Amino acid sequence: MPRPLWTGAISFGLVTIPVKVVSATQDHSIHFRQVHLEDLGRVRTRKVCELDGEALSQDEIGKGYELSKEQTVPITDEELDRIPLPTAKAIEIVAFVDADSVDPIRISDSYYLAIDGQVAAKPYTLLRRALERSDKVAVAKFAWHNRERLGLLRVREGAIVLHSMRWPDEIRSPESLAPRQVELDDDEIDRAVQLTDTMALDSIAGFRDAYRDALEELIAAKSEGRELPEPAEGEAQGEGKVVDLMAALNASVEAAKESRGEGGGGEATVHEMRPRKKTASKKAASSGKATTGRRAGGSGRTTGQKAGAGKTAAAKRTTGAKRTARKRSAS
Repeated sequence: MPRPLWTGAISFGLVTIPVKVVSATQDHSIHFRQVHLEDLGRVRTRKVCELDGEALSQDEIGKGYELSKEQTVPITDEELDRIPLPTAKAIEIVAFVDADSVDPIRISDSYYLAIDGQVAAKPYTLLRRALERSDKVAVAKFAWHNRERLGLLRVREGAIVLHSMRWPDEIRSPESLAPRQVELDDDEIDRAVQLTDTMALDSIAGFRDAYRDALEELIAAKSEGRELPEPAEGEAQGEGKVVDLMAALNASVEAAKESRGEGGGGEATVHEMRPRKKTASKKAASSGKATTGRRAGGSGRTTGQKAGAGKTAAAKRTTGAKRTARKRSAS
């Protein structure tokens, strides 16, 4: 078992459950060191006092709160430990809610709660069974790293998990980021729903970090003096490219089916759309037939492209009529 990060107790009404907090996740990222390029010597970050320029050891460094540029208030760890906080050594459950009512954006780090001594086995199991039978999660408050935090308790594979949560005022509003109102056809929405059904999975357990795998291969090749792996070829995505939305959805559905071995129907292509002229867009809007990014008649051409084709055909008929008139007058 990993080293406990914190010890305390779960406060469950009048029930107390001694627990140890253990990290529920592992960092498998590949970390680099800053080195001197000339000799690969490691470059370290020195902690230096701004006033006297002296490098400091860890026991010479403390905490301070800056009231202004001229005044800083020193705060010691002992003073922080003496703050009267009911949740200082307890995870106090304050409510039970439905799991679906918790916005995932508020969930931060995750930890397992292990029993601290055999005396905690029965109340720990009691809380776990209560959460399982009620299909609810527990909202709790606890203090850690010199601040009070909001937490969420749920059950995972027989263990109680503590999710650290952000306070409501820590979540920024996305209102200013929402896109302007656009028009969508029911066919486009239905096709998008079909794409979600085609790409649906029962579990995401099989996903791997492809970037880390490639990075490990790069490091192994350089350390063994082998030739470096070639970069993967991929089609560059043009920025700001306007595409036929319906064709893109069709192509996505077919690609998803092929990746799952279901096979595809007909071939679907993505068409680049040319910006329409203002006059053409006005005529389309007045006739009620303008549809953004939608193919008409299943021919793969957009409304603008059909209008262009109609103009070309009309021009050809006019030229043919003129030639016929000249022949008749000549005869």
